[in-house]
Amino acid sequence: MRDWSPVMGLPLWVWLFVIPSVFGVICLISGPRIEGLLRPIWRILDKVYVAGGVIAACFMMTILGLIVAGMIARWTSVALPGTTEFAGYAMAATSFFAMAHALTRGAHIRVSIILNMNRFLNRWLDAFAVFGAAVIATYFARYAIKTAFFSEMLNDRTQGQDQIPAWVDAGLRTLGSNPADWGATWAKGSSELIYTPVWIPQLAMCIGTILLAIALWDTLYRMLVTGVNPIVSEAVE
Repeated sequence: MRDWSPVMGLPLWVWLFVIPSVFGVICLISGPRIEGLLRPIWRILDKVYVAGGVIAACFMMTILGLIVAGMIARWTSVALPGTTEFAGYAMAATSFFAMAHALTRGAHIRVSIILNMNRFLNRWLDAFAVFGAAVIATYFARYAIKTAFFSEMLNDRTQGQDQIPAWVDAGLRTLGSNPADWGATWAKGSSELIYTPVWIPQLAMCIGTILLAIALWDTLYRMLVTGVNPIVSEAVE
């Protein structure tokens, strides 16, 4: 898993690390001069982070619904297999979709004892920490996506009791396939129950880590442009 295949003529590591870092240098040099150009993008990204938080909340409600359904099934002696596995998938989706939203709301743990020593450390050490976190999150996102691809390539299936209709698998496959192949993909879809392909619950991990990486690079750029960290912890009374 050490290959960095070229994408549009450049190695993948250039797109993921070099170009974002160079743009960070541009933000540092240009500062307020490009703030007006970036603000519309920042507003869109803020809405994307909130949407991730809303999706996470929906998955959290799904966990509650599955738990209640499992309780009722036991009380009424009705077989309802797979609720434990699906609740686990929903819990993972809740965590990953909420990461970017939680970051922008100051919900992540940040050790600031050294940052509070003086203004110089507050700005530059904070920027260095966010840069390091952005690089790590980008690595995480890259290998999360590659893990899902490997699971799909190996046709890895869950070992629990959870099963889904084959048309769900076919429908999700069309999202990442060539439109010319959609007919053949949908032809495999049916109402027959199949064991859940592992790559389907892994999609939440992929999307969540991508959002987190984008949020961290976005935070770094805002710091370099405005000189102020946009992450403000919410007051707790």
